[in-house]
Amino acid sequence: MADQGVIRIKPYHYIHVLDNNTNVTRVEVGPQTFTRQDHEKVVAGPDPMIIIPPRNYCIIQNPVTRDEKGKVVTDSNGQVKYRHGDEEIRFESDPFPLFPGEKLAGKVTPLSVVAPNTALKLRCIRDFLDGKVQRKAGDEWLFHSGTYFPRVEVQVVEVVKAVVIKPDQALKLRAKKAFIDRSKKERKAGVEWLLKESGAFLADVDEEVLETLSAYVLTPSKALHLRATRTFTDVFGKVRKAGEEWLVTSQEASTHILDVYEQLVGEVKITTLTNRQYCSVLDPWKDGKQLFGQKEVRKGEASFFLQPGERLEPYPNASGIQNIYILSDDEALLLKARENFSDVTEKKERKAGDTWLINGPRDYIPVVQVEILETRKSIALDNNEGIYVRDIRTGKITTIRGPTSYMLKPTEELWKKELPKAVEELLAKEKYGIETAERDKTRSVTYRAKYNTAVQIYDYKEKKSRVIFGPELVMLGPDEHFTILSLSGDQPKRPNVIKALALFLGPDFMTDIVIVETADHARLSLKLSYNWHFEVEKTDEGGQKLFQVPDFVGDACKAIASRVRGAVAGVAFDAFHKNSANIIRQAVFGLDAKNELRNKFQFSSNNLVITNIDIQSVEPVDQRTRESLQKSVQLAIEITTSSLEAAAKQDSQRLEQEALGRLERQKINDEAEAEKARRGLLSLQADTSSIESTGQATAEAKAKAEASFIEGQASVKQAELAASATKIRSDSEIAQMKARKEAELAHQKAVDDLEVYRAKALGEIEQTKFRAIVSAIGANTIKAISEAGPAQQAKLLQSLGLKSFLITDGNSPINLFNTASGLIGGQNLE
Repeated sequence: MADQGVIRIKPYHYIHVLDNNTNVTRVEVGPQTFTRQDHEKVVAGPDPMIIIPPRNYCIIQNPVTRDEKGKVVTDSNGQVKYRHGDEEIRFESDPFPLFPGEKLAGKVTPLSVVAPNTALKLRCIRDFLDGKVQRKAGDEWLFHSGTYFPRVEVQVVEVVKAVVIKPDQALKLRAKKAFIDRSKKERKAGVEWLLKESGAFLADVDEEVLETLSAYVLTPSKALHLRATRTFTDVFGKVRKAGEEWLVTSQEASTHILDVYEQLVGEVKITTLTNRQYCSVLDPWKDGKQLFGQKEVRKGEASFFLQPGERLEPYPNASGIQNIYILSDDEALLLKARENFSDVTEKKERKAGDTWLINGPRDYIPVVQVEILETRKSIALDNNEGIYVRDIRTGKITTIRGPTSYMLKPTEELWKKELPKAVEELLAKEKYGIETAERDKTRSVTYRAKYNTAVQIYDYKEKKSRVIFGPELVMLGPDEHFTILSLSGDQPKRPNVIKALALFLGPDFMTDIVIVETADHARLSLKLSYNWHFEVEKTDEGGQKLFQVPDFVGDACKAIASRVRGAVAGVAFDAFHKNSANIIRQAVFGLDAKNELRNKFQFSSNNLVITNIDIQSVEPVDQRTRESLQKSVQLAIEITTSSLEAAAKQDSQRLEQEALGRLERQKINDEAEAEKARRGLLSLQADTSSIESTGQATAEAKAKAEASFIEGQASVKQAELAASATKIRSDSEIAQMKARKEAELAHQKAVDDLEVYRAKALGEIEQTKFRAIVSAIGANTIKAISEAGPAQQAKLLQSLGLKSFLITDGNSPINLFNTASGLIGGQNLE
């Protein structure tokens, strides 16, 4: 803004001038020189006019009021009238100034060009007449491709882009309010439908695009499981009720797009059965109805889709498909009837709960009324094998022994025999060398009784026992159990140390430690070893007597220890120390009627016989007694040691003198042998010196002769090599010269051949050229020229490219024209 007296307003510029007298602001437009009066004031400018280029627009706020002819309306004082709070959109026009009060909103903006497959969503903000359409406030519509000219009554909400519908796709639409769509169908508010036409789709203002649906590709091995969310008619023309489920397969359509009222439950894979498979379908469909609670067996070879609600009966393999049972001659199936039915294959009436076997060899597919309990196989049993079988009707348990191949009956099952933990450990240790091992409890329990052993078995059902003597294989019946022997062990003996199933009959030994006290109160620890065996008749009564004493080791050791303690208590320590073996043997074995020592001690309760006693050690328990005994023993040892030392010393001196004599004699012999060896050495040295001198002279002479011979041979060889080299050099030079001459000759010949070929080719070219010229001119033309006279003949020759041509014999020239005339007149040149 400038407030000077004179203002030069450039072209397309303007100023606002305030008349203080009338308080009216006017616009002065350039180009001009404006002289400000005293009562005037320039309130704005000079500012450039607003220029709107083609295809642009601008928005003017508070525009001036114009009449029908476009003139600005003023009041009686000349003040311009404005539409305050309103806006006016102006398009391409001449430059114009802004009146006082007018304001440019934003800047000049290019017009919006709506591209193809897009549209502008417009909203009417106040009523107006759009051509022949009356728009009311709140109305919405779309402006499609083209140039959009804005209006103050219309608001641009958004740019709507078309959705491209590809093949095998559909748009899910929803009506925002009741209207008639472009296909002339009436749509109610909230209604949803699908549009499946391929191409670009531009949704109307009353349509809402929910999502783009892609088609599911149906193959012969895949189907769609659908559910109706409400009652409707599907694309195949079938009425579907709410909640109904069905399948769409590739036989109905190659692709399928879910309808608005269709819900995808899942994809169903085809179930394929080979000719060796079958399956059981629960709740099958039949004649359009689902049979709940029933089952249908489908056999291969077949392929089918499970209908909604159908399912395969689960099997252990979890797939629902079962292989046909192929039974060999040693296999059978245990079957059970679920309900009463007529067995067609075996022509029998089966009642619910009946069980029976189907034996091989054969193929079997169960019917609906039959349940397969298990597959049974014949159990092969050898001579020493058996199984426990229980009858499920009577509960009776029997043992089936081999050799046989036994097939369980329908009312039989294998029974597991339980054994005490101690017996299990003993059997495992005896069989596998370990304390724990897995045992087939349905197999008969066997135990190999070793030689000279006895095993007692008790039958709890018969309430009697039997004894088996080894070597023998023991096989337990269903109600039989082993008698476990719990024997004493360790030193001194402790009860329940040894567990065993078999009683060893001996002979064997056992060791025990017995504490005794003599008459003079000396307490001694005796370590005794007893040899024992059983004297038994291998009969039932004799065997039963063996097991009368559960712990025969402990009882025998106690009995012997009692007798030994009684015998030792009646003698003094010195007497016992001197005669301990006799005292203990008399105490155990006793004396017979002749006052002689018996040779055995027998227990009548179990026929155990002690045949010998070995005293392994006698040690005092009291410390003072032990020390006194040690001193006496040490003194006896010292006396014995001294006597042994003296004897040994005398023997060593005698041996030493004998060794010295042998040594002196050996020295004399060695010296004599050494002198003999020295004399031989001197003789050999003399011989060696003479041989050495003779050999050296001979070697030198031979070496000189060899050297001379080698030098002569070398000279001869050198001369031969020099002659060979000279010959090779001369031969190579001759060959090189010969090759060079041959190459030059070949080159010259090639050059001559080329020259001959060139001359021949040039002659042929000239001949061809002449023939072509003559052929081009023609025989008639040459004839006419020759008849035309010399001038024509000269032109003819010139046309032939011949400046001069003479035929002569060398003495007189001949005119070419005459020659040519003769040639042409008498011959046809064609």
